[in-house]
Amino acid sequence: MQMPTTDLCDEFSEQVKVALPIGFKDFGGIKSFHGQIVTLKCFENNPLVRQTLETNGTNKVLVVDGGGSKNCALMGDNIAELAIKNNWNGVVIYGCIRDSVAISKLPIGLKALDVVPLKSGKKNEGDTGITINFANIDFIPNHFIYCDEDGIIVAENDLLNARRP
Repeated sequence: MQMPTTDLCDEFSEQVKVALPIGFKDFGGIKSFHGQIVTLKCFENNPLVRQTLETNGTNKVLVVDGGGSKNCALMGDNIAELAIKNNWNGVVIYGCIRDSVAISKLPIGLKALDVVPLKSGKKNEGDTGITINFANIDFIPNHFIYCDEDGIIVAENDLLNARRP
């Protein structure tokens, strides 16, 4: 990302919404990432995560509402590698991941609540392309998300292309 979330908040304070600090941690090798939001809601089952990341993710970030569950991981290193192969800028998971050491070496942005070694279920359940809410913020498909070590913000428009001279 070319501009920290703090600077985006300063410059576009009326246009951004800031996610509450609910304990997201950075796991990927890239700490600063942004893109157009693609949403997914699933609980303790990850087939839709895999299916979504199998599609072209150029300039996109997948935002997953996993219900905040810490019972199992919705993503591991194999799915992270799939995201990289398909050009996703990053993934934000309101839930857990696994294979954190391997993922930390991959060129992908990834925020999640925590790690747990147990894989998820394989039921093909959930919803895609809907507005989801966690951290006291709405994640709306086709809006934009900006993530770095200082937090997560969203805006209706691409702020990096709307910057003042």
